Amino acid sequence: MSVARVTEISSTSTESFDDATRQGIKRASKTLRGITSAWVKDQNVMIDNGRITAFKVNLAVTFVLDD
Repeated sequence: MSVARVTEISSTSTESFDDATRQGIKRASKTLRGITSAWVKDQNVMIDNGRITAFKVNLAVTFVLDD
């Protein structure tokens, strides 16, 4: 039997939503062991003076707890 936990993180990128997602998972992997999935809960753009300056994703990251 295994037990998993879900934690929420936010990540931004000046490139794209895809890049923000990849960067968020890459960073989470440095601290969390056993990541099995991530759900993109929300996507937003940051706007300055009518231009998109960044792409932001909110992720629910699932990881298995150590025994």
